[in-house]
Amino acid sequence: MWTRARGFLLAAGILVTAAVALAGLQAGDHHGRLDPRSADPDGSRALAQLLEERGVTTRVVTNAAEAAAAAGPGTTLLVAEPDLLGEPQRRAIRSAIDLSGGRTVLVAPGSTSLPDLAPAARADGFAHRRDLDPGNPACTLPAAGTAGRAGTGDGLRYATDLPGATACYPSGGHPTLLVLPSTTKGGDTVLLGSETFLLNKRLADEGNASLALQLLGTRPELVWYLPTPADMSADPGTGAEEPSLLELVPAGWTWALLQLFAAAALAALWRARRLGPLVTEDLPVAIRASEATEGRARLYRRADARDRAATVLRAAARERLAPLVGVPAPQAHDPATLVPAVSARLADGRPYDPATLLFGTTPADDAALVALADHLDALEREVRTS
Repeated sequence: MWTRARGFLLAAGILVTAAVALAGLQAGDHHGRLDPRSADPDGSRALAQLLEERGVTTRVVTNAAEAAAAAGPGTTLLVAEPDLLGEPQRRAIRSAIDLSGGRTVLVAPGSTSLPDLAPAARADGFAHRRDLDPGNPACTLPAAGTAGRAGTGDGLRYATDLPGATACYPSGGHPTLLVLPSTTKGGDTVLLGSETFLLNKRLADEGNASLALQLLGTRPELVWYLPTPADMSADPGTGAEEPSLLELVPAGWTWALLQLFAAAALAALWRARRLGPLVTEDLPVAIRASEATEGRARLYRRADARDRAATVLRAAARERLAPLVGVPAPQAHDPATLVPAVSARLADGRPYDPATLLFGTTPADDAALVALADHLDALEREVRTS
């Protein structure tokens, strides 16, 4: 069975490896929908780059607490998918809307999020046309008048009774872009019925780029809030930590994994006992130590590795000399400890320097390497006989 299936398994393994490698290489450029870091058709990287050219910095945040903390008079806070936010997150964003004094842009908020984020407005059906006109003279928003026709349709329509609200791009008498004044001076809230004109694939159509730049570029900093599942499950007001991976695993699966580990351990013990005790065997061929040493020396010579050979000779000599002169083994390779102890055991007028022999430089040629070995032997004999 293995012979028949190994070709298929090998091909499947190669395909899986290639898929994982390609996914890893492309992961840096692919993000979610309406992500200012994404160059995909449904991303918004083109808009972020245009804003950057105009001096507006774009900062991506993924939790409500960070988004609320970043909001201020000099920021535009864009909230993508506000209907996905939980009640704690909506409270945090609502607090930022009321207190920041900046602009808040809600992308396609529906009946789920409007009561908390913009209670003065309500959703009123869908706009079935994709490109709409500003609706002058009822629309007094300068950005809409400059941009002209834009792709604000194919999304929600809104209605409001709030005095001072600006309604633009109507479809069937109801606006798809609604600007609500804030209770804080200088602030406002923009409701966009559709995110289509913010996407890479539609930014160059009609007046989409002009409208997007004017709506999101009124402040020097744009805080782009992309909610994540982890953010939606955490309460920013309680300071609770996000659940760990083990906490997200259901209890039944935890017990199943423990049983699998126990079964694997028992199987390993069974297989180990089945093989029986270890059996010692004599080597089929005995190789003398001198032959192994000569073979290693030939390899060093073939590789012209005089540095490595000299290092091995000196290290071995230091390890043999250290117990002879009373130096502890851990300090055998310390010149400040070994050299004085060796010198004390040598007679005056010696033709070689112990420091140079034991810790010197690499020999220049093979003759110098042989001379080093002879001098190390002579040094060790003198220390042993002293």
